[in-house]
Amino acid sequence: MSSRLASFNLYSVLHPEKLGNKINFCKNAERVRDVRRTLRLLRKVWMKVGLEKLESHEGVVVRALLDSGATGLFMDTVFTKEKGFKMEKMKKPLMVKNVDGTINVGGAITHQVECNMFFKGHIERVRMDVCNLGKTEVILGMPWLAAHNPEIDWEKGEVKMTRCPPLCEKRK
Repeated sequence: MSSRLASFNLYSVLHPEKLGNKINFCKNAERVRDVRRTLRLLRKVWMKVGLEKLESHEGVVVRALLDSGATGLFMDTVFTKEKGFKMEKMKKPLMVKNVDGTINVGGAITHQVECNMFFKGHIERVRMDVCNLGKTEVILGMPWLAAHNPEIDWEKGEVKMTRCPPLCEKRK
């Protein structure tokens, strides 16, 4: 990874004000968040994860994209509806901006999904913003990566959950 890209990712998470990546509260209290993504992924790393609905405990297996340039956890709108996940309406819509500063054509994020996520013995409750992701069903962005600090072999595309925080549970 180039030092320029590494510093971009570091500053977008640890020092968002350096990139204008902040939540602004307008007069009408509308929330705005810049969504920053690298222009081109250097190497895609996918995780096969299980997602469990809280109401029915029904599960579904999905490929989740790890994206250190994404500023949150996201679930695709079409996938959410097809699989029957319960969507919770947010109190205030979250306007999404693209890397170039333009408003995302998919519109504001208005709903979230809360579910349990399973990966190789790792269990946690997650809340994902629901938005249009195209062919990608789930994106785990920098907040998830920073919280868990997984060991990632970018060459092999392997992920190991060896440094999870105490809030995570491991199956025994």
